Amino acid sequence: MFSSRKFFEYGGIAASLVLVAFGIAAIVLGVNGRSTVHSNLAQEAIVGTPDMTPSAIKAEAKQAGLPASIKLPTVAVAGKAINTGSRARAFATYMRIHTLEATHGYTYAQMGRFTAKPGTPSSQLAEGGGTNNPKYALVDPKTTQPIANGARDIWVTETGLTTALNTSFMAEQLANFGIVVGIALLLSGIGFSVLTLGGALRRRTESAGAKAPAARAVTAS
Repeated sequence: MFSSRKFFEYGGIAASLVLVAFGIAAIVLGVNGRSTVHSNLAQEAIVGTPDMTPSAIKAEAKQAGLPASIKLPTVAVAGKAINTGSRARAFATYMRIHTLEATHGYTYAQMGRFTAKPGTPSSQLAEGGGTNNPKYALVDPKTTQPIANGARDIWVTETGLTTALNTSFMAEQLANFGIVVGIALLLSGIGFSVLTLGGALRRRTESAGAKAPAARAVTAS
């Protein structure tokens, strides 16, 4: 007769097998995710420039007059292939400092959309230079359109590239998290099965031990 004890024993074994299966799947997906990130980054053939060391970038930032409050990179990637998420994130931080050096410490939102023409009133100038008022912008004689602020456009390129690099870092971290979760599930499943099978064997041993004295008593009578 199928007892409730048997139900819990089989249920425990089934649950442990499910945990092991999910653990293996999570590990495989995590490893594949890391491999994809690394291979895609390697295809771009990005290599850190010689100034991508904490000491070199600090000297550059000081020479460019950047504020001391700007957070500088702390990981060196000079001459290294950018083929991992962590290196991609470090490279992105150096790119930001390079962009700030080119724009004299001003960010995208602090600069005007257009190149301001000489004599533009200070009230029409953005904090980081340029103007948002097309009336005070230099005009391209060929297109008769206001000339874009080139320094501001640098941020468009920088933001696109650093976003992609930081996404690679995030993807690698998620892959690492998946591997850790997979190992945890795998160990939990193995431990659960050991406990379930160990408990079932112990109960059977105890049951057999209880029946043996009763059988001897019947034989003696």
